[in-house]
Amino acid sequence: VNSKAKISKTENTQKIFDLNTEFHTKERTLEFVRSLNGQEKIKITRHSIIVQYTDPEEIYDEEMQSFIRKGITEALRIEAKGYLPKRTALLAHKFGFKFNQVSVRNAKTRWGSCSGKNNLSLNIQLMRLPYHLIDYVILHELCHTIEKNHGQKFWALLQSITGNAKGLDKELNNYSPEIF
Repeated sequence: VNSKAKISKTENTQKIFDLNTEFHTKERTLEFVRSLNGQEKIKITRHSIIVQYTDPEEIYDEEMQSFIRKGITEALRIEAKGYLPKRTALLAHKFGFKFNQVSVRNAKTRWGSCSGKNNLSLNIQLMRLPYHLIDYVILHELCHTIEKNHGQKFWALLQSITGNAKGLDKELNNYSPEIF
């Protein structure tokens, strides 16, 4: 599932994080804590992404913004590795699909892909989507294990499983794999 057009629209509107930013992944909340030892670091706990900063003014620096994004990306990677392979196996079993492997990556332009050998690659950024759209992307890629292109047979198969393939695809286009 590709969304280059959506990405090009949003490329220059990247989110700026500050001390008042409310940001949540599926399992964690972004928190800012003043560093007591003068070191900036990111700590990912079971429920938090903790950004330790030294100077509140430096939060807006490009380097610090990049640092925050790296922390969030790592939290998304942890969550994706814990959720996506299991969810893929469950949906494959439920609907009778066979696949080889699931890999979890941070792709720039795709939510997912399916290789000719039925290896699935899923984007960690899926974890930013509502659960029903995560399922839609997984099912989309699982349908590619049977139909390798986006022809009529592919859409008929996806429609028979989701009941609303085109509607879900349209809803997915409101999101972008581009990092927040």
